[in-house]
Amino acid sequence: MKRIINSKTSRATMKVKSLIYLLFIPSILILQFTGCKKTDSNSNNSNNPIVFNPQKTYDVLTDQSGNIYRTITIGTQTWMAENLKTTKYRNGDPIPDITNNSSWGNLTTGAYCDFNNNSSNSKIYGKLYNYYSILDSRNIAPSGWHVATTAEWNVLLANCGGWATAGDTLKESGVLHWFSPNSAANNGTGFTALPGSSRNDDGSWEALGIIGYYGTWWSYSTNPTYPYSFGMDYSTANVVNSAINNKTRGFSVRCVKDN
Repeated sequence: MKRIINSKTSRATMKVKSLIYLLFIPSILILQFTGCKKTDSNSNNSNNPIVFNPQKTYDVLTDQSGNIYRTITIGTQTWMAENLKTTKYRNGDPIPDITNNSSWGNLTTGAYCDFNNNSSNSKIYGKLYNYYSILDSRNIAPSGWHVATTAEWNVLLANCGGWATAGDTLKESGVLHWFSPNSAANNGTGFTALPGSSRNDDGSWEALGIIGYYGTWWSYSTNPTYPYSFGMDYSTANVVNSAINNKTRGFSVRCVKDN
């Protein structure tokens, strides 16, 4: 049996459908816009506070520039639970802030920078330092502390189950500052590793000037010709150790309390 549709009814129905469509589409667009905005705010967010492990007990440390950090004891070591952000050496002398790319690449003395020359990045992720600043006898570490050595990083990783899985217990959990997935990161140690990225030896910015992909930290090496770095990223639990042949790279720094 054929269905017969009244033309007047059909026109009225079409008007109602058109009205619903016009109301419905803007709602979808709003939802899509706010959904994207939420995703963006969950990565590379320098305005939200660091997510420390609420089950851990932290102490505090003040550096020579007046910055206050949380510290955490892991095994027999006491580490800064945040990346260094001093702008002064221990004796009060300023560490130069180098923003120009070519100037950074030609350095043979200590310097620091804010990632992408944006000072708001350093509130959460700390400063990036070249290796010359670590070698400087005026010392970038706070009094009673020192830049973590390669051996001390190795002890830390051993306490965290080894290279292949240590990242999960060292990294800040969630995707507030790390990019997704960072899925198994639980910050079980309280170390709260953050993705401060890095600066290339020619002064350009790693990861296309975007923060959140990975963190890289200098270690003080007994062989300063080839200093070592330790790196973690958002996608794996692995920690990577690399020999660096150029001291003008810009990396994050963690300090350990003197014995």
